[in-house]
Amino acid sequence: MSDTPEAPKIEFPCENYPIKVVGHNEDDFRGFVIETVQIHAPDLDITTVTVNESRTGKYLSVRLQITATGEDQLIRLHEDLKASGRVQTVL
Repeated sequence: MSDTPEAPKIEFPCENYPIKVVGHNEDDFRGFVIETVQIHAPDLDITTVTVNESRTGKYLSVRLQITATGEDQLIRLHEDLKASGRVQTVL
């Protein structure tokens, strides 16, 4: 037996699942993130999406919340965002 506690399991569906996407500060980055997320979470409420610029202005972080329906959905979403070459980090 291990003394390391297990990470908590997410129960699906999980409403208000937070996602933060970081990429280069480009005019259409917010729109790109929203379009990509809506493929996997069509019920995304875009009025809750927030965008913050990094201190140096080089990066943007787009924060949003989705209803996560399962691990497969989250994996595919992460893969699609990263495959674009425009995304530095997905949290």
